[in-house]
Order: sequence, then structure tokens, then C-alpha cells
Amino acid sequence: MVLESVNDLQEALKKAGVTSHSGSLQAADPSQVRTGLIDDLVWTAVFGKSEEVKHEAREAIHDLAYACGAVPSSIQNLYDALGRGEIEKSFTVPAHNIRALTYDVARALFRAAIKHDVGAFILEIARSEMGYTEQRPPEYAACILAAAIKEGFRGPVFIQGDHFQASAKKWATAEREGERQAIEGLIDEAIASEFYNIDIDTSTLVDLSFPTIDEQQKANYENAAHFTRYIRERQPKDVEISVGGEIGEVGKENTTPEEFRAYMEGYRLTLGNGYKGISKISIQTGTSHGGVPLADGTIEKAKIDFDAIRKISQIAREEYGLSGAVQHGASTLSEDVFDSFPKNKTSEIHLATGFQNMILDCKDFPAALKKEMVDWCWKTSAGEKKSSETDEQFIYKTRKKTLGPFKRQMWEMAEANKAAIIGELQKKFEFLFGKLGVPGTKEIVARYVPVDGKKIRSTRGKLQTSDAMAFVNEGEGE
Repeated sequence: MVLESVNDLQEALKKAGVTSHSGSLQAADPSQVRTGLIDDLVWTAVFGKSEEVKHEAREAIHDLAYACGAVPSSIQNLYDALGRGEIEKSFTVPAHNIRALTYDVARALFRAAIKHDVGAFILEIARSEMGYTEQRPPEYAACILAAAIKEGFRGPVFIQGDHFQASAKKWATAEREGERQAIEGLIDEAIASEFYNIDIDTSTLVDLSFPTIDEQQKANYENAAHFTRYIRERQPKDVEISVGGEIGEVGKENTTPEEFRAYMEGYRLTLGNGYKGISKISIQTGTSHGGVPLADGTIEKAKIDFDAIRKISQIAREEYGLSGAVQHGASTLSEDVFDSFPKNKTSEIHLATGFQNMILDCKDFPAALKKEMVDWCWKTSAGEKKSSETDEQFIYKTRKKTLGPFKRQMWEMAEANKAAIIGELQKKFEFLFGKLGVPGTKEIVARYVPVDGKKIRSTRGKLQTSDAMAFVNEGEGE
């Protein structure tokens, strides 16, 4: 249930045996927290009647996550080890963008991780997704950590800001400084919410009209360096945030080794001494965000350039000490290709739209709610339909915008319907874990990213929402 007031919240904490020590909450019996309290806290964090009670619920969830051993962490040290060639096991870290039913879907993900002894996995949300799903960093982090508490997950929890992307349209106008400040505001908000992994995407600023590769990549690497410094100067003193860079915008031309080297050389020179650089590099290999819908609404089969992934990952590790290349736009790919990613040294893979599709297309999704959502698409976005598109293509492209306005109705769907949907997702998570080689990585992660269950939060009392924040509404964020 949603707790009505801060006083109700404090009474609920007291009833569950939660006390405060040195300004941080402690749970005498974590099982009492998991039994019912955490459900009330997360519903209040998302749907509370006032910003004050939402804030207090989110603060409580963060504190209780530490108390229960689920610690927001950076994956940096693990990626450094990959860059040094210290890890023999071959695996690709899956990064899951959860757009809908966030608490329940994250619970399924943690159940799958516990079942298969998985430690190397990420939960993320992109700048664009925060807009149309109405999930800003404080809410998203609260849902993820609440899910970890509920399922009894212990260890590092890697929460990531995906595609903190610069708008090329705004960058080319007088709005450039405002856009820069918006991204900086988003970084501030994410760090305060304990997003200790952030992907900077300035690949939108690449200009292929220039004659040399360095000139083409210059705006990209200079601004990536700027935002990296911005992150480093604001990260908690005991955390080295994992920062990702991006070369080619997803959906455009495939990335070459020459482009990667030009980016890295310019980035390192611009970043300067004394700053830790990026831990991974996102490249374009032939995919697109969300896949390409065909006339009947099915997805066009993409051809992945694994040769580019392998070559760039090798260069990334051997010449620059990075973990390797990152694959975006992968959740709608054919299932038979996923085991090729670890074979080709892909360090990370981003998965999003496929999970959204599984929810909205599941036979157990309430028919009346689905119709209402489709009708909403036509009512609010019909002007976006291109003459060349079928109705199915239009709905496929547009329905993501319903996830924010219909969030509460989806959370409140009948438990039987929800359980069927979530059950299918958990099976998918387990399948992907197996294909990507991450079962059995719990011990590897613990070796490189140890957590202290008694550690006090670095950002205690600093959860915030940035007034400067704005969204890039184009793109899928995968």
C-alpha cells in the first residue's frame, strides 16, 4: 500500500524493527523488511501523494539496501581487470533497461541472478527513457534497490545511466549551453541517486563531413572528456564511477578501428592527467534502437558485424586497457546470436525493447488496458504517423510513450496477469544469462568489487531532482 504521510512511514519502519544509528537506518531482522515493509516503501516512493513522502521512502530504501547487503556499486574495477586480461572466464555483461513494471521486473532479474550465481549484470535507464516512462533517477534507483532487498540479493548492485546523450539539434544552435547544463544536471541527479555507472553519449556530435577522422570525432571526444571530468569532480570520494564512451551513433554507419583510435587519442589528450578515463566503448555494428519494424509489426533481422566487435575489443584491451566494446540495440536480435558476443570479447550488451515487447505483447496482458493504451497512441500521436507506415508500425514505434501515463494501471493489474508476464521475463533473463556466459560470476565480481554491508551511504541525505534536467525524447535507449 501507499503510505499516506511521513509519520505513517516512520511508524511502518518502527513496526518492522528498523532503527536509526548515526543517521542511517538499520534493520534488526531483514526478513521483516522483506515481508511487507519494502512493498509499502516502493509503492510510496513511486506513487506517494507528496514529494516529501516520496523522498523519505526513497531515502529509507537506499539505507535499507546497505543494511541488507545490496550495495550500489561501480563496475569499474571489474572492467579494469578485463582490460588487464586477468579474468579467464569469457562473458559479456548484460545491461537491462527496465521501462515498465520496474519493481516486479527487477525482482525477476534478481531471482534469476541468485538462481544462477550471477554477479555481473547491470540495471540501467537512458535519458530518453526517463522522459517517456516518467522514471527519473531517484525513482528508478529506489525500485531497483527495493527489488534487491525483496529478493534477498546481497552484493554489488550496478545501476547505470544509459545514453546520457547530447542532442545534435540543440548543439548546433544557441541552445548548446543549455543542453550541456541539462546533461550536467542529469549527472548530478544520477550520482545523488547512486548511479555509479554512467554512459556518456556524445556520438551524436560526430560530423562525417570533415575530411579527417580526427576532425570528424573531435566534438565527440572533446565533450566526452568534459563530461568525464565533470563526473570525476563530483563522484563520492570512495567511488570511482564507471564511465562509458560512444563512437558511432546506433543506427548509423558501422564503427572502424581507425575511428576508435582517433577517438581515444583525442579523448586522452583532452581529458588530461589526473583523471580516470572511460572503462568501455560503445560502437555501431549494424543494429538500431528497438529494431526496425516491418509492415506487419515484426522486426527486421539485423546482421551484426562481429568482426568489428572483435577487432575493436582487442584494441581496446591491449592498447588502452579498456574492458572492450559495448553492443547496443540487441534485445530484439535473434536468440541464436547471443552466445557470439562473449566469443568475440564484447564487454557489455544493452537490452531493452525486447523486454518491453514481451510485456505489452504477452497474451496475459489485460486486453482492456492494451486497447486503452493503443487508443491513447492514436489520440495523442496520430500526427507522427508517416504515410509510408502501416498502423502496426506506427503503434510499435509509439507505444513506448504510454509507459509513463499508464504506469500505475500497469502496476495495479491483477496479480495473476502480472505473475504470468513476469514469469516469462524471468525465463528470458535466465536464457540470456546462459548465452552471455555470466552464470558463476558472483565470485569474480566479489573479488574485484567487494562490498561492506555495514558501509554508510556516501550520498546520505542528497537524493535530489535537478531543475536543470531535460530529456532527449528521440531514441530508444538500449
